Amino acid sequence: MKKYRIIGNMTGNSMDAIDLVLTEFDGEKMNDICSFTKSYNKDMQDKMESLRKRVFNKTALEIVDLPEFKRVHDEYVRQIAECINEMCLINEIDKQSIDAVGFHGKTLDHNPPSKSQVDGTKPYTLQIGSGKMLADLTGIKVVYDFRSDFIMNGFDGAPLVPPHNAHIAHSEGDGCYYNGGNTSNFAIIENAQAILGADAGPFNEYIDGYIRKHTALAFDEEAKIGLSGKLNKELLQKLFDIGRMYYETELPKSGDPAYYHKSEIFAYAEKCGISLSDIVHTFEYFAAYIAVQALTLIPDTIDMPSKFILFGGGWKNPLVRQSFIDLLNGVGYVLPEHEEQFGVLCRKFKQLPQVKNSFFGDYMEARLFADLARCKLEEKAWKIPETLQAKKQIVCGVIAVPDKNRFVYDDMINRAAKGW
Repeated sequence: MKKYRIIGNMTGNSMDAIDLVLTEFDGEKMNDICSFTKSYNKDMQDKMESLRKRVFNKTALEIVDLPEFKRVHDEYVRQIAECINEMCLINEIDKQSIDAVGFHGKTLDHNPPSKSQVDGTKPYTLQIGSGKMLADLTGIKVVYDFRSDFIMNGFDGAPLVPPHNAHIAHSEGDGCYYNGGNTSNFAIIENAQAILGADAGPFNEYIDGYIRKHTALAFDEEAKIGLSGKLNKELLQKLFDIGRMYYETELPKSGDPAYYHKSEIFAYAEKCGISLSDIVHTFEYFAAYIAVQALTLIPDTIDMPSKFILFGGGWKNPLVRQSFIDLLNGVGYVLPEHEEQFGVLCRKFKQLPQVKNSFFGDYMEARLFADLARCKLEEKAWKIPETLQAKKQIVCGVIAVPDKNRFVYDDMINRAAKGW
């Protein structure tokens, strides 16, 4: 069996940093060789947030005509290439020893079947990032555009992480693997196989956005601001009400920052005169709250695991983590409309919930795309629960090889953007 050495890349919805990890795959064994993180500056975050607003609900042809699109796109890809080259230089990695880069691109819009079927639109997903350009700038083969294959075959295309959690379960065991990133998502793993996977809702989305807007900080380190405040129950109710249509959607489902109406929530909190510390505390509590509320939607046909394996930077926030643990154990404030379903959830646990951090947690999302690239190189299906239940095999991704004579890039936008 061939061993693979693959670099995984993730920038995430929050655009807080470029994360890279070089992982060696040897059958079921995974070993991270080195990793690299470089924070984005506020200027780049602002450019991408502005572009996100401009491209919302637009077709690929409309997007490429935007005057700022190519400039922001090229800067984004060049920064990733620079980080890959720097990681290899610092760690004395011979690029010839690397089989591929697994490149996610930047998601700017997402309208999956779980949403489009409700509002009568055609599903699509939008990621920007030319794999060909990245291959040329690094001299390494790039595998990318993974979500398009799922959308074009009638599946949500997010979250993609459950099969990777299943692969990790060979080392860490079965349970509920829960990611705390900009959006939270989870996977139920039984017998090292993903049987359910879904996005829950905003995790760092509100917290980081509000902190960046009102302070010079990038995030609420160690929950210093949140822990100095208290829960505002009216704001908690507003948070749920404004995203109710999404939060109450049956599983599986996939979310997008556009569903959470961040600017409207911020304006509401400020209009009500709620203090910064109380707003941040409530946002942090809501991250945990929605993560637990999503678990109440798990069908009764699936046994509720008592073991929770956490990964993603959001869980480093002690207020979020402790609130999650408390709610799993029936402690903490619950909106009156949810008292019954939260109580039912607690009774489903056959033993007290056990919460631990994943051994592979720090670079899980970056490694996910290295794993996806490995499967594409082997022409193996990426077995998300939806496709397993539909008895469909989908090999996802596109391969780009370096070409010194290429100067025009026709893959800046993924295949399943609006209008595909």
